[in-house]
Amino acid sequence: MTTKGHVYVIDDDAAMRDSLNFLLDSAGFDVTLFDDALAFLEALPGLGFGCVVSDVRMPGLDGIELLKRMKAQQSPFPILIMTGHGDVPLAVEAMKLGAVDFLEKPFDDDRLTAMIESAIRQAEPAAKNEVVTQDIAARVASLSPRERQVMEGLIAGLSNKLIAREYDISPRTIEVYRANVMTKMQANSLSELVRLAMRAGMLND
Repeated sequence: MTTKGHVYVIDDDAAMRDSLNFLLDSAGFDVTLFDDALAFLEALPGLGFGCVVSDVRMPGLDGIELLKRMKAQQSPFPILIMTGHGDVPLAVEAMKLGAVDFLEKPFDDDRLTAMIESAIRQAEPAAKNEVVTQDIAARVASLSPRERQVMEGLIAGLSNKLIAREYDISPRTIEVYRANVMTKMQANSLSELVRLAMRAGMLND
């Protein structure tokens, strides 16, 4: 059974959590509940991409502070904020901090599910992109200092001979390093290596 995506509900009110769980589960989402923002942040590194639906007023870490921390971590998760009646200044603050939208309680069920679907759809490509970028950065990090020098030489357009001369090692050794670089970077060609280097931010204009 495929779901419409993950939704992480953060609310200190148990009745609210239960009703959102029922509503979103019936609408086809995979729902995870948290009774406070800190518990969510601790779990965040292991969570699959999804939409966060958080109350703005909570004891301890409130919705605004949650947004600040998610922003600091450059989290790709879209966040919808639920506000009580008359909390518009807080809602505006939340939008400035990157919340996708806000809903005033009590809200219309269909409007909430439509907002979540739209938030996931818009944020998903960027989230996938982010995963790829992190993966490439991890490949670069796995290179030894010498392999990294060879990679930098290759993407600068230097031949094996020139790289060998620059670091005073034999062209034969460079070939070995070059093969290691291609394997570790999972690149089948020099052009692919250059593309990966660009994504990793190694090529500055």
